[in-house]
Amino acid sequence: MGDHKRDMSNIAVIILAAGLGTRMRSATPKVLHRAAGRSLLGHVLDAAGQLDPERCVVVTGADVPEVAEEARRWLPHAETVPQAERLGTAHAVSMAHEALHDFRGTTVILYGDVPLLKGETIRRLADAVAKERPLAVLGFHAADPTGYGRLILDADGNLVAIREELDASEDERALTLCNSGVMAVDNALLWRLLPHIGNDNAKGEYYLTDLVSLVVEEGVKAGHATCPEEEVMGVNDRIQLAHVEAVFQNRLRRRAMENGATLIDPASVFLSWDTQLGRDVTVEPWVWFGPGVKIGDGVTIRAHCHLEEATVADGAQIGPFARLRPAADVRRGVKIGNFVEIKKAVVEDGAKVNHFTYIGDARVGARANIGAGTITCNYDGFFKHFTDIGEEAFIGSNSALVAPVRIGQGAYVGSGSVITEDVAPGALALGRGRQVEKPGWAERFRAAMKKRKERGR
Repeated sequence: MGDHKRDMSNIAVIILAAGLGTRMRSATPKVLHRAAGRSLLGHVLDAAGQLDPERCVVVTGADVPEVAEEARRWLPHAETVPQAERLGTAHAVSMAHEALHDFRGTTVILYGDVPLLKGETIRRLADAVAKERPLAVLGFHAADPTGYGRLILDADGNLVAIREELDASEDERALTLCNSGVMAVDNALLWRLLPHIGNDNAKGEYYLTDLVSLVVEEGVKAGHATCPEEEVMGVNDRIQLAHVEAVFQNRLRRRAMENGATLIDPASVFLSWDTQLGRDVTVEPWVWFGPGVKIGDGVTIRAHCHLEEATVADGAQIGPFARLRPAADVRRGVKIGNFVEIKKAVVEDGAKVNHFTYIGDARVGARANIGAGTITCNYDGFFKHFTDIGEEAFIGSNSALVAPVRIGQGAYVGSGSVITEDVAPGALALGRGRQVEKPGWAERFRAAMKKRKERGR
């Protein structure tokens, strides 16, 4: 008994991800569509990875190598196998036989288009598999069970059948405990019984759910675990994808607020799966966080900001209407104002970039001040070049810094300058044409235009 229990504690995972997803009306494979900044398959692999599985096999379509690449991105040791013909769920599972035929333990079967399932739920299902109950199905209580297969239990709570609605009696249709399709089974039992599943049904497909009846016919008990209905929500079209996105966003918003962030209007803040918000962060309405954003403590993100792959340190202020692009590194106490874009740049402690400015491929030194309308001209049409702005430098409004260029510590750049050469520390640099004034010109011009207009010309 002890040896068998150790075997059961070993976990293998099969993820079925070969579906075409025709209702998505998309050139992108269904499982690669994204929710909360991550592919549906990525979410499933993340949940599976929380079990630290000994093996993981992803069954993909034969003509979609990008799905295999995505699987290895999230779980590097995952093995991918193609399903050339799509002949049902049992047939898809059979594609994993070569990879798992010698595995001793529990195999969990998941779906690449069911991304809301939590790791703790999968663990609970796997734990329901034991020597005396070698198969368990994940069920849920449906608000409206119409169309779902029902889990039929005996008086002791053992699963005795999965009854499709068309075959169910009136009493069985009144049941709300429904089949999610997610299953955990002793691996040896899986490969022994799988070949006995037939395709004598309307679609001529091999259904994994038939495994339950095969187990029961052998006089072996089957079990079940349950989860909330939303966890097993699948994605077959864009409408369901939007529903899944909404569930993820509500989870992420709740977690952010529980961890000490203030979301003034949670429904208008969109987070990614890995967004990190520190304590006492305030996020105003209509802010979008792409993947890879980390926000320190005491930060204020004002309305209508867009951040992705960016880091913001403690006490900084961002926005409104600011954009932090990948590799933006905003340090402590920095102020990034309205209509400012930062890309692949470090803005050091206490610096200010307050208005209508682009800082790309650059360093802005501590306590520097960047005036309105400043642009780091980082791209020459072929290569990106670096701009270095020293500590406590002052860049006047409407300046263009043509990279590569270095502005020394404490230097001043006069407003309206085009800077093409390095500026020494403490110096004043002016790079603009000399002003010319013509006295009385405006009055003469207006008089001439007035006469021309009176002549009808």
